[in-house]
Amino acid sequence: MLKQRTLKSLIRASGVGLHGGVKVNMTLRPAAPDTGIVFHRVDLDVPVDIPASALRVGDTRMCSCLEQEGPAGKVKVGTIEHLMSALAGLGIDNVHVDLDAPEVPILDGSAAPFVFLIQSAGIEEQPAPKRFIRVLETVEVTDGDKWARFDPYAGYRLDFSIAFNHPAIDKSAQRAVLDFAEHSYIREVARARTFGFVQEVEWLRENGLALGGGLENAIVLDEFRVLNGDGLRYGDEFVRHKILDAVGDLYLIGHPLLAAFTAHKSGHGLNNALARALLARRDAWELVSFSEPDQVPERVGRWLAQTA
Repeated sequence: MLKQRTLKSLIRASGVGLHGGVKVNMTLRPAAPDTGIVFHRVDLDVPVDIPASALRVGDTRMCSCLEQEGPAGKVKVGTIEHLMSALAGLGIDNVHVDLDAPEVPILDGSAAPFVFLIQSAGIEEQPAPKRFIRVLETVEVTDGDKWARFDPYAGYRLDFSIAFNHPAIDKSAQRAVLDFAEHSYIREVARARTFGFVQEVEWLRENGLALGGGLENAIVLDEFRVLNGDGLRYGDEFVRHKILDAVGDLYLIGHPLLAAFTAHKSGHGLNNALARALLARRDAWELVSFSEPDQVPERVGRWLAQTA
């Protein structure tokens, strides 16, 4: 039986929030089978629990933000996508995330620090079947020249393309493919950092965004070049980060996916629209688990073996 996974022990980290610019203390704790990923705002007079769900995503400007009504009004947890991506990449089904601010810390702007935290806490299998959402029919959403689509696939594959006309973003490095069975999420995606342009900073900060951003937690570009002294971690780091974000955004569907995801110029908003469109099409997916070894699709077995 493919089993659900949680953490062996709790682990803590602190950092700044990318958009709010305030210090955040975060604790990751083991959770019981079938709990899912649950965020807890422990800084409030009455703590508020917010399950990680595509249906709870509100604001998608520059991040994915969960929203829920609490005793004193709307409660938010933003910039969840990098942590969600790491949890998906390592096959973690159940975890509690305690936060004392309305945002997950950005750390270095990638998912790698979260991968390190999860691996340091340890991964534990649980006595409950791991459940997958298997896509049965094509589901697609569009927004002008941007689009995102799910197709049936006996594994999990993401094919993403971007279209930036910038001298530092090579034309040949604007498409990437991640197949969880064939590529290592940890080595080939997790280290890709978020990025932004100097000319956007004034607008972002006027709108209360990117207040904690800088060269230590993002790739920053001016009109001609990358400003970070250490350069890029991958030649195609920009599109790899878009895949990293998509892995996190789509994990808000609630279970690991068995699907092929293909997208062009998608972002948090369109990723969420696709997740919602799939959930609304109950004929387009089914919930499955695998109790016997010979039932496990080959690509699923290879992916989970990498992250054990």
